[in-house]
Amino acid sequence: MSIEPGTYALGPENGQLAIHTGKHGAAAKAGHNLLIEVGAWSATIDVAADPGQTTLKLTADSRSLRVLEGTGSVHRLSDHDKQSIAETINDEVLKGTAITFASTSVRTAGDGTMTVSGDLELWGKARPVAFELAIGDDGQITGTARIKHTDHGVKPYSALFGTLKVNDEVDISIDARVPAAG
Repeated sequence: MSIEPGTYALGPENGQLAIHTGKHGAAAKAGHNLLIEVGAWSATIDVAADPGQTTLKLTADSRSLRVLEGTGSVHRLSDHDKQSIAETINDEVLKGTAITFASTSVRTAGDGTMTVSGDLELWGKARPVAFELAIGDDGQITGTARIKHTDHGVKPYSALFGTLKVNDEVDISIDARVPAAG
């Protein structure tokens, strides 16, 4: 499917923006691979008649993260654990910093995909990132971008004297339905 020219707004009302983390280290079995939902975000896709002029912008509130689940551990993740992890992410990792993305290039393919390149600002540093979005016949948009903490000058979170570490690479995924053009 191709999206008709127009302006489309995406957010929590018509999709999910999520972060997927992994872990490693000698105490990795004590930690969790996390699925974290971004509760407050908005994206705008301006689809131009000339596909090369299409733009995508996204902003996310780093303080709106909510841990949905944790897997890969010998311990079950309680609701209290989820809240504690979200607080640690906000207080020690993201520290309320702005998260923005602005495309610099969008290429469309006849198979219902878009290749998006642009700048992701995180921890006060803008770095290039590229990812593909799949567009279904029903207007569903899905895709995943992989980013590295260290690309933004941030050391990945660790605990238990460094024996449990969050992987440097995390995946950010979107699963949203394109609403009517605005």
